[in-house]
Amino acid sequence: MHDPGMSELVAHGRIDVEGRLVDASNTTLFCTITLDEVTANCVYKPVRGERPLWDFPDGTLAGREVATYLISEATGWGLVPPTVLRNGPFGDGMVQLWVDTVHESDADSLVDVLSPDEVPEGWRIVLHAHDRFGEPAVLAHADHPGVRQMAVLDVVVNNADRKGGHVLHGVDDRVYGVDHGICLHSDTKLRTVLWGWTGEQLPEEILETLRELRSALDGELGSRLAEHLTSREVRAVLERTNSLLECRVFPAPSEDWRAIPWPPF
Repeated sequence: MHDPGMSELVAHGRIDVEGRLVDASNTTLFCTITLDEVTANCVYKPVRGERPLWDFPDGTLAGREVATYLISEATGWGLVPPTVLRNGPFGDGMVQLWVDTVHESDADSLVDVLSPDEVPEGWRIVLHAHDRFGEPAVLAHADHPGVRQMAVLDVVVNNADRKGGHVLHGVDDRVYGVDHGICLHSDTKLRTVLWGWTGEQLPEEILETLRELRSALDGELGSRLAEHLTSREVRAVLERTNSLLECRVFPAPSEDWRAIPWPPF
């Protein structure tokens, strides 16, 4: 996944459409991509297949996915698979390397809805609720370093739709996040299932990464983001990064809007 050759493959490979992911709200195509006899799978989301969103009027959803990837890469966490904006069979669109995941058994999942007595040891409970039969249930996620990094990334990119199904446990045992089309708005819209560290101190290694990210935003990263975002949105990324560095804790959900996406998966 993190081999430089994979980025080249995504950027320059020949795309062949295999099918459509029908559960996606925008046109999302499952494809093979080939370059120099190397073949992998990818997701291709053509811009012409995007449904306009009244509260995200600027740019494209594809561009926001690429911008989120650029920010992820700047952190060095590698949480977003290689992602580019390029031409494909149906015009310009977002192309992202497909993530092969481990079998989602109880031992492998990273986010789940469970009975309270089934929550694995060490997991973080986000929400108490009742299932469709009226039985107690909780929304919880793993206390995993990669998930913790993703919770911070979601704050930085202002992710408005971090569902449990967007948190993937790769076969390489790393954590990956996908579906970042409604991120990076200048107004706060954070909705995520990853609230398990609310109010806790940010680890020093994360603070150091945020300092490095702040420097990058003042340089080349800021210029690259400007290709996909408005100047106000780029400035908001820096402001959110500075805010985390100043408060030094994981933020709490706001009472001004629904803080967990629906459905959560």
